[in-house]
Amino acid sequence: MALKFKKSYKFALKSSFYIALFTFGFLAIANYFVLHYPFYYLIFFLIALTIFSFFVLQYRVENFIYKGVKKIYDDVSLLDTTDFRNNPITTDMATLTSEVQKFALDKKMEIESLKIREEYRREFLGNVSHELKTPLFTVQGYLLTLLDGAMDDKNIRKKYLQRAEKGVERLVYIVNDLDMITKLELDTLGIETAVFNVVDVVQNVLDLLEMRASKKNILLTFDRKYVRPIKVVADSEKIQQVLTNLVENSIKYGKENGTTEVSIEEFVNNKILIKITDNGEGIENHHIPRLFERFYRVDKSGARSEGGSGLGLAIVKHIMENHNEKINVESTFGKGSVFSFTLEKAK
Repeated sequence: MALKFKKSYKFALKSSFYIALFTFGFLAIANYFVLHYPFYYLIFFLIALTIFSFFVLQYRVENFIYKGVKKIYDDVSLLDTTDFRNNPITTDMATLTSEVQKFALDKKMEIESLKIREEYRREFLGNVSHELKTPLFTVQGYLLTLLDGAMDDKNIRKKYLQRAEKGVERLVYIVNDLDMITKLELDTLGIETAVFNVVDVVQNVLDLLEMRASKKNILLTFDRKYVRPIKVVADSEKIQQVLTNLVENSIKYGKENGTTEVSIEEFVNNKILIKITDNGEGIENHHIPRLFERFYRVDKSGARSEGGSGLGLAIVKHIMENHNEKINVESTFGKGSVFSFTLEKAK
């Protein structure tokens, strides 16, 4: 694409004026003491010199300085910045400097962003590999043991096949969560909003996870009895997924004989606030900024022993963002955590 040249006359105009003014002053002094020409001769000379200087300087600028400026643009354009190349070339140094500085700052920010993304990509691939490798190797180990002769023993065969099945279930769980979070990120998993009673959805989640909580003797409860329905506008299935993931986390990291309490409160701007409060392990402050990243685990060993895909909170974050809402967390290490999110209240 041919570069457009935007002419600037400031440099030539100012320089020619200074030259003419200096010459006029010199001649005025000489004329006063020696030459004694009429004053209008000096005025005519001043105008002529100004015009002549202007054209000479402008010509030199356009044909010599411009070449250097054009080379700067050509060098910069090698980095394929459309916005920069679309701007007309200017010989004004202040404008050029400003444009180059802006370009350099934009490129620096772009490079920093690419570095962060590359680091995130490497970490993500490492996490995916680790999450899939463990159940795969487990299943492979049991099957190889069976093929090596253990299948002849009926009891061992049944036990190892059951364990292999659990490994496959974990793989399916991880793959399903990966598929869901990919669709959420690409916005291909549509949000179907409707009016529903959020109290019923919370109760369904508590009933569903009651048996899992009972293994650690954790009590799942509301903060109080909700007699009247609380209607919200959202995707009920996705909100149930959010609540399930949050309550599952509270059980996973909860203490024996602990509690997980769900509260529903009136909030500002026609919103309601749902809180999931537990008295479990809590989260250290340095973990909180990364808590909703894919595969990020606070307790690297303990979390895996409890199962899960490592994608639960990332899915929660994306579902809430697709509802134009936010998920918040407050935690005190050793005392427990509070996860909360808002929903639009039905009118």
